[in-house]
Amino acid sequence: MDLKLTRPICFFDLETTGTNVAKDRIVEISILKVFPNGNKESKTWLVNPEMEIPQEVVAIHGISNEKVANEPTFKELSKEIYKMIKDSDLGGFNSDRFDIPLLAEELLRSDIDFDMKNTVSVDVQTIFHKKEKRTLEAAYKFYCDKELTDAHSAEADTTATYEVLLSQLERYPDLENNIKKLSEFSKRKQFVDFAGFIALDEEGEEVFSFGKHKGKKVHDVLEKEPGYFGWILNADFPLYTKKILTQIKLSKLNNKLS
Repeated sequence: MDLKLTRPICFFDLETTGTNVAKDRIVEISILKVFPNGNKESKTWLVNPEMEIPQEVVAIHGISNEKVANEPTFKELSKEIYKMIKDSDLGGFNSDRFDIPLLAEELLRSDIDFDMKNTVSVDVQTIFHKKEKRTLEAAYKFYCDKELTDAHSAEADTTATYEVLLSQLERYPDLENNIKKLSEFSKRKQFVDFAGFIALDEEGEEVFSFGKHKGKKVHDVLEKEPGYFGWILNADFPLYTKKILTQIKLSKLNNKLS
């Protein structure tokens, strides 16, 4: 089976220094780009994160500080990586909650204005959990009847993710072989930012999903408590969340002026 594509999709996986989207860094990224004609292009990079990789994390993915000491930084690789993904939709395993948010942070830190306005994403883990509720290794065994012998290698995980999606499409007739439909099915909640600090309410308006203003409309909070905007910009929130909040604030201002 082949994916029915109208534009390329990039399946990707990250190995990182940790799980904090705002603070941690990429140490390995692997991308498998699948084109509408069935052609594939793949690339894997080791990355110097410019910070210490904790030993407990090294024990998981096997990428030591010494291994990446002489590798290029993400900023040095950013243009090449962005060139590969910029015309594509995105796919991954737990990608909506972790890989895409962290990739966005790295690109924004590298002065690349990354956003998802014209891009959809397919989270294969969400499809798996909605259907079977397991891990990537179990998914690979369940759907493909193969052992994932090199788990936590970005390249192996990326290839396994792609193969699992193809098998999911074969197994579940109700899953439409359409990237936009798969994206909608693999969404958990409708958030405006990747990290889930700003959501959409039933009316389709932006609301805060955390803290003392949880459930309140962003426009109302920024108007009644303008200092809250400054607090978020100066606090330890992801860059993409700050970017989205700034766009919301500017759109409100433009509406007032027009």
